[in-house]
Amino acid sequence: MKRTSAEILREYGPFPGVEAVAGVSFDGNKVWFATGDRLTALDPDSGETSRTIEIGADAGTAFDGKHLFQIAETVIRKIDPETGEVLGTIPAPGEGGDSGLAWAEGTLWVGQHRGCKIHQVDPETGTILRTIDSDRFVTGVTWVDGEFWHGTWQDDKSDIRRIDPQTGEVLECLEMPEGTGVSGMESDGASRFFCGGGGSGKVRAVRRPGSR
Repeated sequence: MKRTSAEILREYGPFPGVEAVAGVSFDGNKVWFATGDRLTALDPDSGETSRTIEIGADAGTAFDGKHLFQIAETVIRKIDPETGEVLGTIPAPGEGGDSGLAWAEGTLWVGQHRGCKIHQVDPETGTILRTIDSDRFVTGVTWVDGEFWHGTWQDDKSDIRRIDPQTGEVLECLEMPEGTGVSGMESDGASRFFCGGGGSGKVRAVRRPGSR
């Protein structure tokens, strides 16, 4: 396993009225981050927030190219990002213990925090298609260029790791600086991971290895 220090490119926030950042996603232009009772859109270039959707949002966030998906307690909601309308709801696999959320291969990928698992889930029914085990608490999850990455945060230590999606073997690990955690995370599809900073109320951009 390759182990290196994470390179933080930029910090956003803390933001007014935001006590903690949970899920994070990226729609190709804006970063969406979850803060308990709403989703907020952030311009990653200017650092300015532009709009909010008032909705339960206490864990992972994902974007499928058209819709947002948001974990709230024991459910995952499918949301129209333009109107904020809830278009559908499925059960979350961790029954309230869920964390990260990502979209890939036409399915949702859901981190189960203290269960140390990642589930591939049917977005229409919530059926668990398969499960990957981790040896640490799982936070954010993301796919980029066929690579599967997830965040961890346990015992005041946090990292971002690339794993084999078939076996769960850790292939590469980016260690976050001391006192810096990863709650949610999402790739921008290129050189950056956008990471929620939990109770810091911040969002951080972290360099993806091998990209410049």
